[in-house]
Amino acid sequence: MLTLITGASGGIGEALARELAARPSDLILVARSADKLQALADELARAHRITTHVVAVDLAQPGAAARVAEAARAIGRVDVLVNNAGFATFGPFAASDLAVEIDEIRLNVETLTDLTKRMLPDVLAAKGRILNVASTAAFQPGPVMAVYYATKAYVLSFSEALAFELEPSGVGVTCLCPGPTRTGFQARAHQEGARLLDIGLMDAAVVARAGVNGLFRGRAVVVPGFMNRVGVWVVRFSPRRAVLWVINWLHQTHR
Repeated sequence: MLTLITGASGGIGEALARELAARPSDLILVARSADKLQALADELARAHRITTHVVAVDLAQPGAAARVAEAARAIGRVDVLVNNAGFATFGPFAASDLAVEIDEIRLNVETLTDLTKRMLPDVLAAKGRILNVASTAAFQPGPVMAVYYATKAYVLSFSEALAFELEPSGVGVTCLCPGPTRTGFQARAHQEGARLLDIGLMDAAVVARAGVNGLFRGRAVVVPGFMNRVGVWVVRFSPRRAVLWVINWLHQTHR
């Protein structure tokens, strides 16, 4: 089995690489940081006696998916595609940096879609699987993180539709929707101190294990953590205005 993982140099992506390496699966690790990727690739190759490959690409740049797909095809047929790469911006949309938010949309939405399209012939031939990483943010709008929440809603909707379309082919599609997780995500988004983080952070390894287990069990959507599942359930039955107010309150910094 050969698995391609984007955003594999840290956080949930690294945890997914570790979880899949232990299955075991050969890996193609993709991210910007060549040094971090190579160190992780060497470690996993030694620990699990697998073959690992590194593709250092900035996935937020135009044409990145094409470069990754070309590199992957030179290595071999990809059986499992894991679209994990993504980032968030934090703050009122009126005050945000447009260039950064366009990069956010390109990485979270365009690159994920592009790479899925390009790798799908391989996955179909292998009757393999696709894991797209969204977020509990996918289930409602998010004031102060408007673009991020919107991109993750796209990932969830796209994944569920694709899972339905591909079901007759034997290809499984799973959307992993974690809540706040202990990674570098909050620091990059400048979200430290937000009330949302007081609810508690899940461990990335626990999130990754839930996602990979759900992937191989054929689940369309995986929401790790009891409280995260409760939150998703509550949103479905709450007035939209109330949901917006609560999410806005949770995003406010109180320390």
